[in-house]
Amino acid sequence: MKSISKKLKTIWWRGKSVGAMYYYGHPTRKLKIVGVTGTNGKTTTATLLYRIATALGYKAGLVSTVENIIVKEAKPAIHTTPDSITLTRLFSEMVENGCEYVFMEVSSHALDQGRVRGVNFVGGIFTNLTHDHLDYHKNFENYFAAKKKFFQMLPRPAFALTNADDEYGLKMLQGIQANKFSYGFSPILGIGEEVLFQGEIKKLDFDGLELSFNDIPIKSKLLGKFNAYNLLSVWSACSLLGFDMDKVNKILETIEPPAGRFQHFTSESGVLVVVDYAHTPDALEKILLAIREIRKENSKIISVFGCGGDRDPMKRKIMGKIGATLSDFAIFTSDNPRSEDPEKIIEQMKEGLSIEDFKKVKTNANRYEAIAEAVKLAQKGDIILCAGKGHEDYQEIKGVKHHFDDMEEFKKLYE
Repeated sequence: MKSISKKLKTIWWRGKSVGAMYYYGHPTRKLKIVGVTGTNGKTTTATLLYRIATALGYKAGLVSTVENIIVKEAKPAIHTTPDSITLTRLFSEMVENGCEYVFMEVSSHALDQGRVRGVNFVGGIFTNLTHDHLDYHKNFENYFAAKKKFFQMLPRPAFALTNADDEYGLKMLQGIQANKFSYGFSPILGIGEEVLFQGEIKKLDFDGLELSFNDIPIKSKLLGKFNAYNLLSVWSACSLLGFDMDKVNKILETIEPPAGRFQHFTSESGVLVVVDYAHTPDALEKILLAIREIRKENSKIISVFGCGGDRDPMKRKIMGKIGATLSDFAIFTSDNPRSEDPEKIIEQMKEGLSIEDFKKVKTNANRYEAIAEAVKLAQKGDIILCAGKGHEDYQEIKGVKHHFDDMEEFKKLYE
């Protein structure tokens, strides 16, 4: 019965999508839309592309987890990819406001439910695929299949750009009709005759990144190896879109990360605070590894994070282990517990920890108190990572959203 219900829901969504496109006069035919899919990096990739296009003088739109933007006018975002009616209305407003380009995140939920059916994409980007949303997709094969749908729906003239360093990257290109391209930092072979965008990391520290893309020097204020991948995918897409790459290279030197994506500041006491949206095992591991790669000698890493309620419970003990292993101290706390008991979520996060891990782990279901504990523990030169909520300015508890902003709380505590 559940599978039948899901099929009916998918048919219903697809019907809404087609109907909305017809009602609004097929606005996507008048736009150059680039979609970004994958587990992590969607927001950064789409946002950077939007900012570059805007800096180049194009009128552009953005559809993202953080916000939707129509020619510099921001609108609040509720879902990563809106429902088909809301999405088509957004596209229609973008056309009315003279947008030429639109950069958008395309979630696996949206693909599975047909929310982007009928959207005229000129290009698609794949970032990576790791453990997430299995509460919805049930298994990894279904999750992969949902992402694959995006590349199967791309028309022949469009470009399909994939991360060849990811285990599933080149699989996304198999059997599709769009023009195939790949990017990566490892010595890799492409598929067929497509252009390969090759990157190299020259320098990686807290001052930013020094990179080489196809032997062209690139500098960025963004931090971490994972952002090197985001930058390479963005640079590759700009090239495929025919942008002036000399100007793109200069823009990349000054561009800032999106809200809640490796946002950081240094307190007067010399503690570096990083706030990031990392809420999957892969994202948490990558950001902790990035911090470990660029931290100074004797700097301690103190992490504060939790796992969302009413979401994939299988990732909880995985994230707990990652945080305990890669941090000098880890504080397990709540992160939108929703209808669940935050203490029970934390207990699941502790499953699988070793005796040595437990020596480094503290727990506090009150997120404010957990943040305050991290501030108390941190000394000059240490790094605090607060992960999971990023740009979100609320905690959802028992169906009620309470105002709570991680960065805001840290700045208050360090005043």
